[in-house]
Amino acid sequence: MQIPELCAKCLYDHQKSRCPEAEYLRRVQNLIDARGEQDTAPLLVYRFDLIYEQLYGRRPSYAAAKQKYNDLVLAMADRLRARIGAAEDPLACALIFARVGNFIDFGAMDSVDEAAFLALFDGARLREEEKPVYERFLAACAKAKRFMLIADNCGEIVLDRLFLEALKARFPQLSLSVLVRGAEALNDVTEQDARYAGVDKLARILSNGAGVAGTVLSMLPDETRRAFDEADVILSKGQGNYESLAGCGKRIFYSLLCKCELFTQRFHVPRFTGIFVEES
Repeated sequence: MQIPELCAKCLYDHQKSRCPEAEYLRRVQNLIDARGEQDTAPLLVYRFDLIYEQLYGRRPSYAAAKQKYNDLVLAMADRLRARIGAAEDPLACALIFARVGNFIDFGAMDSVDEAAFLALFDGARLREEEKPVYERFLAACAKAKRFMLIADNCGEIVLDRLFLEALKARFPQLSLSVLVRGAEALNDVTEQDARYAGVDKLARILSNGAGVAGTVLSMLPDETRRAFDEADVILSKGQGNYESLAGCGKRIFYSLLCKCELFTQRFHVPRFTGIFVEES
């Protein structure tokens, strides 16, 4: 997904708020100005981080925020699992709840309002235009052997686990894998976070190979790339994964919340609207 001027300005402004040093911002602007057609926002942010580390050392860690939201959602897990089990369609309910978790994003937003996050669970549902996509998702899963979930944020990963539980209950033939970040990237999920959420009890955990808050196919380790290519169904979570995968030629289902103007304009919806779409 190419980086339009709207997104380029937002990228610069976000870096300025994180580090207002003139030399850093000069290099950031140079990278933005020199961006190519294949460059995506997650890849540029990764390159910004490399520049920051060269100049100042490692960026401040999001470890405390990750722990906070993992623990917050883990404390809710049993109640949410009960709601999923009691739903008319448990898998649809789990899919929607996992999408709500996409709100916990310190890359797209400067802060995360905990009360606003919790409120999103009430009334969350598939929109009418998403229902045909969901039916195609079910049909694809029914015929599939290998399923890959491309994870996004901490906290959200606990809800992804609930989704995987419901998916496995409905389609027990599926072999599950979960793709996470290969190193720290904002509040995104690493292997350690996924294991903390218990995802390893359900699925094989794979690395994207770097601290990129997205999925850059050219950077995937060989094992991960083989699993990606061999997956019969892929569910990609969040904006960063969408930005880096859209148009890659693989049939992918995308689940996300629209948290910035680029996505609200692309899908013609208000901010924080849930999106479930298919690309083939």
